Amino acid sequence: MSPHLSPPPSAHPGTLHFIPQNLSAFEPTKQPPSHSNPPTNPAPTNTLLWIGGLFDTPLSTTYPLALAAALPPTWNLATASLGSAGHSWGTSSIAQDAKDIAKIVDYFRSIRPAEGEKEKGEGRGKVVIMGHSTGCQDCMEYLVGAGSSQRPAVEGVVLQAPVSDREALGAAMAGAALREANEIAVGMCEDGREGDGLPNRLTRGVFGRIGITARRWVDIAMEGGADDYFSSDLTDEELRGTFGRVGAGGTPVLVLFSGCEENVAEGLDKEGLVGRWMGVVEGGGGRVDRVDGGVVPGATHNLNGCSEAVVDDLVQRVVRFIGRLDGGDFLGGSKM
Repeated sequence: MSPHLSPPPSAHPGTLHFIPQNLSAFEPTKQPPSHSNPPTNPAPTNTLLWIGGLFDTPLSTTYPLALAAALPPTWNLATASLGSAGHSWGTSSIAQDAKDIAKIVDYFRSIRPAEGEKEKGEGRGKVVIMGHSTGCQDCMEYLVGAGSSQRPAVEGVVLQAPVSDREALGAAMAGAALREANEIAVGMCEDGREGDGLPNRLTRGVFGRIGITARRWVDIAMEGGADDYFSSDLTDEELRGTFGRVGAGGTPVLVLFSGCEENVAEGLDKEGLVGRWMGVVEGGGGRVDRVDGGVVPGATHNLNGCSEAVVDDLVQRVVRFIGRLDGGDFLGGSKM
């Protein structure tokens, strides 16, 4: 939804990776422990690729820095900058985001061989994708959307702050204004003008002065839109077509829902909703992390401004999930 609490100005060392044509990924430098001089840790071979949500730009959400520092020695974090980053999301789509993510995954696999594979020149290091906010919709689209079977496989997926843009818009906009925007957007799509921008008067109350095409509005605002993966009113059958297919694909899943999420109804049963998603993944034959998955107490949508203890809780959940992946805990018939 609209931008959340912004961090203060700051500078961070790291590596900026350029991926043609217009993509990039920022990899924060890991600070070596004070006792390791010179460092003896093995070079990273695996990548946690963090994907932000609407309006996000590199490090506008800050907890990835803490996560990068806490990862095991053979893992590094990189934050993806897709073509839809910042204010560009309104003229893009999660289908295009999935294509962008595939290019970045391919890139990191090509530069990070697995242990013992460097001599062969094979890029087989693990890649886990981690979505934040609408980045979670991107991850779902990557795994089950059109063309997903042609995209490079990933070893795991983390969904942090997966919320419904449709339901959030329903709460943020007056009913008459939302209906008008929906009707105009649908009419434009039916007239073959889905790539044209909606009149800004319809959207500026929530999103400010940015361009949003008719198609993107339908995707985020309407039932059954392309982005509609996480709405609480979706039926079990609809969830089986999304989360169930994640299960069938075999990608282990960690769901982290913010306990103080600002973009959901106050009375939403967060634990119940996450439990439904997990159950559908398992029903499709998949694996979920039930040890660390669930609601993160005290966490806001993007954790900017949260206490160090809350941030560390989320970070350690992801680190333990990575450890279970490395240990093979999600293989075979075991359930976590």
